[in-house]
Amino acid sequence: MKMNEYIDDFTHHLKEAMEIGNSSNLNKSEISFNNILICGLGGSGIGGTIVNDIISPDSNIPITSTKDYNVPNFVDENTLVIASSYSGNTEETIFALEKCIERNAEVCIITSGGKLKDIAIEKNFNYIIIPGGHPPRAMFGYAFTELFYVLNKYGVINDSFKNDFKKAIQLLKTEKQDIQKQALLLAEKMYNQTPVIYVASGFEGVAVRFRQQINENSKMLCWHHVIPEMNHNELLGWRTNVDNLAVVYFRNKLDYDRNQIRIEINKKVLSKFTQNITEIWSKGDSVIENTLYHIHLGDWVSWYLSEMNNVDAVEIDVINYLKEELAKL
Repeated sequence: MKMNEYIDDFTHHLKEAMEIGNSSNLNKSEISFNNILICGLGGSGIGGTIVNDIISPDSNIPITSTKDYNVPNFVDENTLVIASSYSGNTEETIFALEKCIERNAEVCIITSGGKLKDIAIEKNFNYIIIPGGHPPRAMFGYAFTELFYVLNKYGVINDSFKNDFKKAIQLLKTEKQDIQKQALLLAEKMYNQTPVIYVASGFEGVAVRFRQQINENSKMLCWHHVIPEMNHNELLGWRTNVDNLAVVYFRNKLDYDRNQIRIEINKKVLSKFTQNITEIWSKGDSVIENTLYHIHLGDWVSWYLSEMNNVDAVEIDVINYLKEELAKL
């Protein structure tokens, strides 16, 4: 399949992921968790980052994501560890999981197979299997959705997320043509430019996903930052080396009001150095709807840019080379 076909199937992915989550048979735990650690990298790991953004404001326990071989020192028998690797063979995730197992953490695995599935069966861990054989970043809708089901099964969140997902699926279907139209216009403004992505605090995971999709699908460099932190440092960087930059603000009605004001002031400052500034407002009433709206639109932008750049959006030769070299050691 081509990447645009995967993107076009996004609402189907979300719907099927909900079906998988609803039918999952996870054993209940009597442990009182002090914290949650989500292990994962790349297309599998970004779901943990975004879930952290969505859940943390209302969670009674801290949620942390790790994208490394190592794990925080707080991990112990009162930690819920969710290991997410689409292939099931992500080196860093397996190393991190082994450290968590040594500390007797409660483990749940989300994967399509590979070594992680073998570990789950061998150790009798809870696990959810998602469809395999596709680019991990293209299957974001599955791994991301299952994280909510895992947290719900363990009693960390209630099941209100299900209605938000259903509304998001309908929203994306209804807005399909408009989303693609906006994405194409934004891609045209980003073509032959270096994209600069800004979001308000609480939506950084969305910006990271967009950046990663531009990196992997469009084969382009770009960067992102978050408001208000950006106001305390990067804003001063808008003095030199500001040629060929395309700025995009992903905005939401739910963004904190003081950050809304900051963004308006930001735009005035940046307009002195570039006129290539675009705002994309999400639609929907919930954080989940806003998040999935921006993610879907950003995915389409990355596809249009890949076409403009005449590159294969699916190809990851240099990443495969890196893995092959590591395997020799």
